[in-house]
Amino acid sequence: MPTDLSLEASPPPAGRPRCPRCELPTPSCLCRWAQAIDNPVELLLLQHPQEQQQAKGSARLLRLSLARCRLWVGEQFDPAALQAALHQDGRHALLLYPPTPGQTEPMFEPPANDDRPLRLVVIDATWRKSRKMLWLNPALQALPRLALHEPPPSRYADHRKAERDEQRSTLEAAVLALQTLETQAERYEPLLQAFSAWLNERQERVQPRPSMRLR
Repeated sequence: MPTDLSLEASPPPAGRPRCPRCELPTPSCLCRWAQAIDNPVELLLLQHPQEQQQAKGSARLLRLSLARCRLWVGEQFDPAALQAALHQDGRHALLLYPPTPGQTEPMFEPPANDDRPLRLVVIDATWRKSRKMLWLNPALQALPRLALHEPPPSRYADHRKAERDEQRSTLEAAVLALQTLETQAERYEPLLQAFSAWLNERQERVQPRPSMRLR
């Protein structure tokens, strides 16, 4: 089975002028919403190729805002390369993913008497495609899992339909997980506020204008 490994997003398709930083069409540039956040827990985003050019995808804002964030684009990754990335620098790796019904995956517990930093792995894909990516990459299945319990209401609900009630956008889920793992949850509030402002601006931009009636 072929593998697909990319340490960075592939070049955007030619066409309309694009921002060189966020790679979105210039009118949709989100760089002004990006924050500068020094996150102790490193984030590894595994993005399905179909999410790569989604203008409304929130992983892009995460990558621009977090000091320690890597993005791999693909569906099935080279096993050796993925294994090395998961455990690079001696970090503890864990997967942000709910338990599979009927199975007993190891759930994450803070290592006792171990000060090594953490690496959070987040799959950026639809629910169905994330399950396939998990199945195609056994190294991910072996990771201890972190699940979000009773997350707050999603800021994304009016912009993209979720398949499960507990689902959140990639940005929201990653931030909630980072806040759970770290001691200074407030460091991420500027990013959440910027995310809401970006969504509101997008909503206003796509709202249909009221029709004018001739008298």
